[in-house]
Amino acid sequence: MASRTLMIQGTTSDAGKTTLVAALCRIYAKQGMKVAPFKPQNMALNSAVTACGGEIGRAQAVQAQAAKVELSVDFNPILLKPQSDKNAQVIIHGQVFSSMDAQDYHDYKTIAKNAVFESHQRLAQNFQRVIVEGAGSPAEINLRAGDIANMGFAEQADCPVIIIADIDKGGVFAHLVGTLDLLSKTEQARVVGFVINRFRGDIKLLESGLTWLEERTQKPVLGVIPYIHGLHIAAEDAVSEQQQVGQAKLKVIVPVTPRMSNHNDFDALRIHNEIDFQFIYASELKSTALPPADLIILAGSKNSRADLAFLKQQGWDQQIEKHLRYGGKVFGICGGYQMLGQTIIDPFGIEGEVGETSGLNLLPMSTSLSADKTLKNQQGTLSLAGNNITVQGYEIHLGQSQHFSALTPLLSINNQSHGAISDDEQVAGCYLHGVFDQADAIDTLALWCGASLQNSQDLEEIQEQAIEKLANVCQTHMDIEKLEHILQQWRNS
Repeated sequence: MASRTLMIQGTTSDAGKTTLVAALCRIYAKQGMKVAPFKPQNMALNSAVTACGGEIGRAQAVQAQAAKVELSVDFNPILLKPQSDKNAQVIIHGQVFSSMDAQDYHDYKTIAKNAVFESHQRLAQNFQRVIVEGAGSPAEINLRAGDIANMGFAEQADCPVIIIADIDKGGVFAHLVGTLDLLSKTEQARVVGFVINRFRGDIKLLESGLTWLEERTQKPVLGVIPYIHGLHIAAEDAVSEQQQVGQAKLKVIVPVTPRMSNHNDFDALRIHNEIDFQFIYASELKSTALPPADLIILAGSKNSRADLAFLKQQGWDQQIEKHLRYGGKVFGICGGYQMLGQTIIDPFGIEGEVGETSGLNLLPMSTSLSADKTLKNQQGTLSLAGNNITVQGYEIHLGQSQHFSALTPLLSINNQSHGAISDDEQVAGCYLHGVFDQADAIDTLALWCGASLQNSQDLEEIQEQAIEKLANVCQTHMDIEKLEHILQQWRNS
């Protein structure tokens, strides 16, 4: 019998684990196989909501789309969402368990491991193939004790492992050989091959190195994946690089704060060829001045009060006021929506010290944080720029916002008002993530800012095209037949 579980580990973060898992999920799904993605432990601020109201990493949601299966909390049983440099919110099977510092969580791993293997067991029973994504590198010596994210999982699950490395970073042979050498003998034995990612140029120039690698390690190179230009796959956590635009009709900027979350809210805007989109980093600015723009969007945050304080430290609050005086627009999503109000109150120390932080005072409302977390997939009507359009998205937030005066609602969900638009129609915000994933919503946002777009696409459609492209490239440049033979022989080895 073939091994039901295959694990993809990487020599570094961003080596290509997420995309290779997505590619294999789509390849097997197209073969008619029932396949599931799985990441035992994920540390990320980008997340998605399952139908049952659970929270998992955004990467696993994309991989589930690739596998053509509904989201499940079992795809990512442990999700860690950093709240500060030392603390993270621990989410188990989709629900908040606690906030812990690194040492407390390290001690808790033995219990967390139970959740991991409960999920894996269910998936292995219900799917023909489970494609597992590791985290970071398996050669992190300081993290090996009690590991549940890489070889610690693979050893207990007794599954084969492929190691992927990014040649674009340089030193790919050192990465692969060094990683393998730092593993134990039993861990080395379960590595069944390598994949080299993001190769540019003539493959003939690499062949001598591939031969050396196979002779040195006695492991096959299962594929050399070329650098794929224009691949729009949602990033696990890293902010994606900027896109080149043609004739920009709309300029959008997003100030980057230390705990910014769900930056995938902007993927459809970022890759639009008529939108000049830019993430703004404080370290890259020569002064406190934000660049001119039609629209400033304040993103979600895992620590709204801390990110609001950071924003003010940069003088961006004054820059936003200046932007509004010159007729610009401001939009806030989730934590960014909370920042638009008069105060953010944390009476229980949910995000840090108990206290209250003054907001930007652009909407007459106040937010009070609480331990209860709202996790919902939503569909409603967006009313903006004279348009009423259907939108879908999801809510992930702590606490509730209370309006002090009647405001025009931005959304109607289940016949209830959500979000708000200021009386002068320059400021708007809501809790709904993914609100601009739909082409109609992008066009309406542009109209609100005085622009007219023609080439908008739904993000799901863009994502589907990217998954298909990725799967086709990987199938062409990987020896899937050899891989399948290895998996067939795994139980007999």
